[in-house]
Amino acid sequence: MADTLEGRRIAMWSGPRNISTAMMRSFGNRADTACLDEPFYSWYLKRTGVDHPGAAEIIKAHESDWRKVAAHIQGPIPGGKVFYFLKVQPQQMMPEVGREWFADVEHFFLIRDPEMIVRSYAASREDFVAAELGIAQQREIFDEVCQLTGKKPPVISSEDVLADPRRTLSALCERMEIPFAEEMLSWALGGRPEDGIWAKDWYTSVMKSTGFGKPSSSPHPLPEKFEYMIPELRAHYDVMWAEKI
Repeated sequence: MADTLEGRRIAMWSGPRNISTAMMRSFGNRADTACLDEPFYSWYLKRTGVDHPGAAEIIKAHESDWRKVAAHIQGPIPGGKVFYFLKVQPQQMMPEVGREWFADVEHFFLIRDPEMIVRSYAASREDFVAAELGIAQQREIFDEVCQLTGKKPPVISSEDVLADPRRTLSALCERMEIPFAEEMLSWALGGRPEDGIWAKDWYTSVMKSTGFGKPSSSPHPLPEKFEYMIPELRAHYDVMWAEKI
């Protein structure tokens, strides 16, 4: 990290329909941490025109210039906190988005079985393409970070977090040389100031939670038209799964 930057910026790379928002709650409940919710989402919506709920409102309310977003990430951490937790979705990092800020950020990756992601996403959207799930892009960014740093960044799975949050988060904190905090295991009901305005459309379940739930035993059905995605997405997932802590 550049010597001129104070504090530590931590980017969590995770696709949609994972427990990424719960992870943001977990880190945001620490007294020493500020959070930034999907900083490139507005840019992504403006750039792609993808039909997401409230897209026009999101573009109007949040910064849609990726250069300004990157500059903000490298700027002062809000509230003078020690850590700045960035919840980032890989598919929002379109090819033209610069990666220079990667060097000023520490990275970890949250993965989930791609079939479960497709099943869950299909329950919310009638039609989509594999690129919207960010799994291939997550693998690409993982490789970029490996090349940049010369070492493999931490990888955790949502299944492990839900099955044993204390063990998994403790292991993650140890790997990243962050002191584990008990307050990471629970949080208050409702929204948080750092939530994007898209929270009303995507964060309903998390707003009703006070901690990590149990792994789902009754997944949504897998529509036949999306079955073709699974083998390719699983190939990327398997590479990262082999690296999980």
